Amino acid sequence: MRRLLGKDGPAVQPIGLGGMPLSIQGRPDERIGVAVIEAFIAAGGDLLDTAITYCLDDSDLGHNERLIAKALARSGARAVVVATKGGLTRPNGRWEVDGDPRWLRTCCERSVANLGGPIALYYLHAVDPAIPLADSVGELARLKQEGKIRAIGLSNVDAKQIREALLITPIAAVQNRCNLYHRRDFENGVVTSCADNDIAYVAYSPVGGHHGHRRLAQDPTLLRIAAKHETTSYVVALAWLLARNAGLIAIPGASRVASARSSLTALDIALDADDLAALDATPAR
Repeated sequence: MRRLLGKDGPAVQPIGLGGMPLSIQGRPDERIGVAVIEAFIAAGGDLLDTAITYCLDDSDLGHNERLIAKALARSGARAVVVATKGGLTRPNGRWEVDGDPRWLRTCCERSVANLGGPIALYYLHAVDPAIPLADSVGELARLKQEGKIRAIGLSNVDAKQIREALLITPIAAVQNRCNLYHRRDFENGVVTSCADNDIAYVAYSPVGGHHGHRRLAQDPTLLRIAAKHETTSYVVALAWLLARNAGLIAIPGASRVASARSSLTALDIALDADDLAALDATPAR
């Protein structure tokens, strides 16, 4: 059931843990945050997704990375892949893009310090329209050559940008928004491009983000299928994603121990043809 993070990357469970809710506005206290990460690992999870900008603002950069490092040190876990990202800033809590190679290097080196060693998978968090993509990706390639990162990923990209990056360096993973109500990448060539190039497709906001999350809780089709499988609509939504593509990995966030454990139960849900047809027919918008 494990899926590869790139052609030569590690094999991980196709449900990871997105760390953002543990570090942004409204985050739980550190004790709960560490407990959520530990519970996910104890339940069999082995992919943690973070970013240096999962924090409150620029004075708090690296909060989530340090939280993950603390949880890993406490748990003693060794076979866990941590992916992080650089290329954004958080001035006064805003999210702004900065793909300047100098800032990417600064982000990466801070992340290495926060996480305590070379980074298994390092993403360009977003393409900066003011900086040539080749410059941003080229810097990541240099950081890889220096041993600071082991594999390169892209986030929030289209198929053309993937092709451009592949001319510079191998890409192990692409992380974009994807869920039952946001299926653009299944239709615009991104998922296909990833499959054709042995790139893992990593879906963030796999249960819809804030607004989609509320919609999932009320969707009659999801509720019916969830009752059939004795689970929740959120777990059904994750199982649908995994069934849609054999190379897809989903990284739902969690701020409660119960949520971190529940997400992994999607690995045990076998949706049948009728379930999949009903979910496929659910309006995306």
